Amino acid sequence: VQLQASGGGLVQAGGSLRLSCADSGRTFSTPVMGWFRQAPGKEREFVAAINWSGGSTYYVDSVKGRFTISRDNAKNTVYLSMNSLKPEDTAVYYCAASHSGSYYPDMYWNYWGKGAQVTVSS
Repeated sequence: VQLQASGGGLVQAGGSLRLSCADSGRTFSTPVMGWFRQAPGKEREFVAAINWSGGSTYYVDSVKGRFTISRDNAKNTVYLSMNSLKPEDTAVYYCAASHSGSYYPDMYWNYWGKGAQVTVSS
């Protein structure tokens, strides 16, 4: 599994971005995929997760109703669609993958991708 996030950039508050995370190793056999973020001076925090089928998704409260996680297993890719962006969403976003069969808080993530910078200006 080799994860690479893309799609970050600079956007004004209220705008939208979509992050993509592709598994260049083309295994994409990990049932649970997730997104995390780390803002300057802060700890990395969980943002969203999705199970293999895409039927179950999980979000941190601060992004519920604004962010949507999805996956396309045929393309070995997971997405994070971000709408109504706020300056406090500014962070480096990381995708991660786990062999766990289902998501649960504080679970172990086996693989991490390089981050994508998202900057939201006010």
